[in-house]
Amino acid sequence: MPIKALPSHLINQIAAGEVIERPASVVKELLENSLDAGARRIEIDIERGGVSLIRIQDDGSGIAADELTLALSRHATSKIASLTDLENVATLGFRGEALPSIASVARLKLCSRAAGADSAFQVEVDTDGTLSPLKPAAHPQGTTITVKDLFFNVPARRKFLRTENTEFNHIFKAVQKQLLVAHSVGLSLRHNRKTVLEVGPAATQDQQQQRLATLLGTAFAEQTIAVDANAIEMALHGWLGQPTAARSQPDMQFFFVNGRAVRDKVIVHAVRQAFQDVLYHGRHPVFVLYLTLPPAVVDVNVHPAKAEVRFRDSRLVHDFLYSTLHKAIAGVKPNALPSAANHPPTSTEPLPAAPAQVFNQHHQQSRVPMQVAEQIQAYAALYQAANHEPVTAPPAPESTPELPPLGRALAHVHDIYILAESARGLVLVDAHAAHERVTYERLKTQFAAQGIARQPLLLPLTLVVSPQEADWVEQNPDLLTAMALELNRAGPDKIVLRSAPAVLVSADHERLVRDVLADAQQHGQSAKVQEACHALLATLACHGSVRAGRRLTLDEMNALLRAMEATERSGQCNHGRPTWVELTGQELDKLFQRGR
Repeated sequence: MPIKALPSHLINQIAAGEVIERPASVVKELLENSLDAGARRIEIDIERGGVSLIRIQDDGSGIAADELTLALSRHATSKIASLTDLENVATLGFRGEALPSIASVARLKLCSRAAGADSAFQVEVDTDGTLSPLKPAAHPQGTTITVKDLFFNVPARRKFLRTENTEFNHIFKAVQKQLLVAHSVGLSLRHNRKTVLEVGPAATQDQQQQRLATLLGTAFAEQTIAVDANAIEMALHGWLGQPTAARSQPDMQFFFVNGRAVRDKVIVHAVRQAFQDVLYHGRHPVFVLYLTLPPAVVDVNVHPAKAEVRFRDSRLVHDFLYSTLHKAIAGVKPNALPSAANHPPTSTEPLPAAPAQVFNQHHQQSRVPMQVAEQIQAYAALYQAANHEPVTAPPAPESTPELPPLGRALAHVHDIYILAESARGLVLVDAHAAHERVTYERLKTQFAAQGIARQPLLLPLTLVVSPQEADWVEQNPDLLTAMALELNRAGPDKIVLRSAPAVLVSADHERLVRDVLADAQQHGQSAKVQEACHALLATLACHGSVRAGRRLTLDEMNALLRAMEATERSGQCNHGRPTWVELTGQELDKLFQRGR
């Protein structure tokens, strides 16, 4: 076939293949346009999972009448005008491809009234891609875009769509992501004329926390650590789920760069490293995090759907994320618990759900409408009456010193669990798991202070690697020395290992080196040696910790509780399992149906 220019409608359909994957892609693109227009209220109507109808109305700045038809042209945008603008883009959209791409695979109508305009105007796109004449319409300030019969002219694409519920779930997730960052926007989402989501603006921290609970569930909101850190030209804030909130899938990981939801291998690696000591195997952390940095140091124009970014200095970003998150996780210790004075164990507050349904529902005790303190007074009065003694009010209990965060030990249950009384209720501690974490953290501290000792190999190990890996070995001797690895280049594709960490004398050195090189090629650095050393220390800590079946004295139990309060990450053992749980006064009252 001879070379010829493609018709504009076909060009738009090709572009749509990159940008418009499913109905959720349409919602994402249109929602970003509404946010860029400064909308404060957005209404979204969906029918049949977005295949039949997607309508998005906003109260943003609107589009001037003489720009409506231009808005449907390819590469027409108000957001950039030069390369400098592109390098400093601060809007969610900027390419001017969304509307023409959508119009090429659906029936689209655009109606808008610009700020200060006397009336609104609308334009429609015919099935062949031509535009209808511009005509007046009734519409408040803002824009409404109606998309019908998605992929009506591309039947092959329609066959790849899933069920109605599946497609709507993708739409919900797209809306969910934007609401997690667009705090000042109120939004209504309806599916088949039924309201599925209704949220108002979230201006305060409490309102943002409530929005978090609405979008991700109360369990997520209640098990998060607030993150707020600043560095040179960078800031990170948001919420980080505690290790106990980890999930079997990475479905609650939301990361935003300058307000844009992105996926990035640098970010994923930094988060994984920060959680490496506290997550059970196969579990994934949960988080909603916002990274802010100058637009000029991050390239957002590297993915058709703008879902990925590229950092100018990825190592600097990685180190900032890792150190901030690592510090936030390490700071979660029992001594950071809210005091009992702030959370009194009364039944005046809504009671949380019982930790487990362990009682037979057909043999419940009758309800006792008194709290424990009231019952003690009643027992005292009955005792005095039975012995013909004057009934007097029981003396007020003497003031007792404030209990430590994990309380004071009462018993060693089954020679496994420590039972302690805290200011808020009762605490149960897995003695072995807790001692294992305390021992492990002490070993890590000692190890870090002494550094990694290097030991020469009896027989040097020669490895065949790629030329790029051999180049990296030759160019990074200081980094290898810091990891106690003596690696030398011996040819275009050969390296020789002469020394390795002394604590890893019996390790698989070839596998260790190859893992280090793979990490370094991808991330510019590697923590494989440190991870291997820490794995060995974790094994030593496990074998050196108190075992189930050994009876502990009260002094030993209290000493372990105090050590936990002073130890980082003491909420989980080295394998990611929880080390302690607490039953508050409210939970105890609910178990025994007091105060009802």
